[in-house]
Formats: sequence, C-alpha cells, structure tokens
Amino acid sequence: MANESGTVGWFKLFQNGQHYMKTWPADKRLAPLFPENRVTTATRFGIRFMPPLAIFAMTWQIALGGQLGPAVATALFACSLPMQGLWWLGKRSVTPLPPALLSWFHEVREKLQAAGQALAPVEGKPTYQSLADVLKRAFRQLDKTFLDDL
Repeated sequence: MANESGTVGWFKLFQNGQHYMKTWPADKRLAPLFPENRVTTATRFGIRFMPPLAIFAMTWQIALGGQLGPAVATALFACSLPMQGLWWLGKRSVTPLPPALLSWFHEVREKLQAAGQALAPVEGKPTYQSLADVLKRAFRQLDKTFLDDL
C-alpha cells in the first residue's frame, strides 16, 4: 500500500479513491458531516459526462476551424476533473481518523459486534477507508439509530 517513505503511488491512490467511492455509504444523514457524499456525486458525474464533453469540445473547435490549442486545453481540463475527485478520495481513504471520529468508529464497531457480527481486528491506525467499511456494514446490518450518537 505505502512505499518505504510512507507515501502511496499515484496509480494506487486513484485505485484507493475508486474503492473508497464505492464503499462510502451514500446516506443523506452523513452529508452535513462528511464531504464524501458531494465529492463522490461530483466524481461520478465527471466520470460519466466529462469524456464526452472533451470529445465534443475538440470536434466543435475543429469543425469550426478554431485553434487546436484551446480545444486540447479544454479537453484536458474536462478529463482532469474526475481524476481530481478520485485523487482526493484516494488521499482521504488513507488518512488516519481524527480522535473525535476514532471514538465514534470504535462505538459503531462495538455495536456491530454486540449485534453478533464478526469483525476483523483493526490493524494499525484506522483510516477513513476503515470508517467507510464499518459504516457500510452498519447501514446494512444495524437499525438506523446508530447514527444518533454522531
């Protein structure tokens, strides 16, 4: 995951971002507390619509006899937007949880274990990816009152 200097490679960061985007529960009650809902929505939108927009911008400029430079710059910018979202999500996924969220993370894990769910032990410092995994499982297996403590 991380190399010897403790950093994650850019390709792995994009993979982590994609995995984090798929794991994070899209529950509207989390939106006021976490930017993940907005970032994942914008990134999914960008992945779906920015490549066609880039192609349209290129063909429109070429068809009208415009300059190729601005068309290429517009296309590159449009294609970079979803990559920025994946990069942010990837960085966020490997970020250790702050102390306030750490205690809540452990409370949700305890509720899952009390409900009879088998959980793997936490290795190292819990990250936002760990939180996403626990929240996704909690939304599936627990009643929605576990969010009241947040």
